[in-house]
Amino acid sequence: MDGVRIGVIGDYDAEYAMHRATNAALEAAGRGLEVGVDSEWVATDSVTPGDASPLVAFDGLWAAPGGPYRSLEGALWGIRFARERGIPFVGT
Repeated sequence: MDGVRIGVIGDYDAEYAMHRATNAALEAAGRGLEVGVDSEWVATDSVTPGDASPLVAFDGLWAAPGGPYRSLEGALWGIRFARERGIPFVGT
């Protein structure tokens, strides 16, 4: 496997240490496994129930720490999307 695309469902805030740590963890995992990791934050208010378009391009999804989310409904739908389709998922 050359690389993976990971979608981080959350509302990125550079001031929040856990968001920076999430990015660092993904980078470290890629280095440790010798796999390229391309991660992208997906804002919760861009995820609409019934519309998978913001999520389908990813090999795995991660529900980011650090609520409140701008759209709890979007965050929960992203989690449901991963679980119902067997997409690798991490929730923190």
